[in-house]
Amino acid sequence: MRLYIIRHGVTEWNALKKVQGAADIPLAPEGIRLAEKTGEALKNVPFDICFSSPLKRAAETARLALGERAGSIPVILDKRIQEIDFGVLEGTRFKDEEGRILSGEMKVFFADPWSFRRPENGENISDILARTKAFWEEKIHDPSLRDKTVLIASHGCAVRALLQNVYRDPEHFWHGSVPPNCSVNIVDVCDGRAVLVEEDKIYY
Repeated sequence: MRLYIIRHGVTEWNALKKVQGAADIPLAPEGIRLAEKTGEALKNVPFDICFSSPLKRAAETARLALGERAGSIPVILDKRIQEIDFGVLEGTRFKDEEGRILSGEMKVFFADPWSFRRPENGENISDILARTKAFWEEKIHDPSLRDKTVLIASHGCAVRALLQNVYRDPEHFWHGSVPPNCSVNIVDVCDGRAVLVEEDKIYY
């Protein structure tokens, strides 16, 4: 099984430095362009199936990445790979124009994610790790996917949570950084063992 794990394209809230999480924000024109360019680069990848977060920005990125094949390759929405829910923090601005983090909670989220407290009506790192792990285990042990090439469209934190099943390095959750918009991580899985082939690959 080969997995192509893509983070969604840019949204208006990404550009405005707003906490996004489970808020259902669509792609901005720039996000559409990046997803299309990524799709062009992946046009010869023989995808068999796609799993996507149900949030618009991820599902649209999946559709654009699949390009002309979007109508013929199954796209299955799965809430387990949806972005972390920031609860009451969603919609708040967390960075200034220079990129400095304004919010104390978000400072902790990026610098020491294990200490990030679950916001009201939201999730913490343990929550997103648990649900993405359930998705991961189900898919990598599904005999019908054993020899398939799979596209997974998700989000920054959810991608890093999924990839913890490959990294197995909980101390370094972010693995250096948040994956860039429309970056692709390629993972080969054989007999339950996962190997990272390409990390945060950008095709635009």
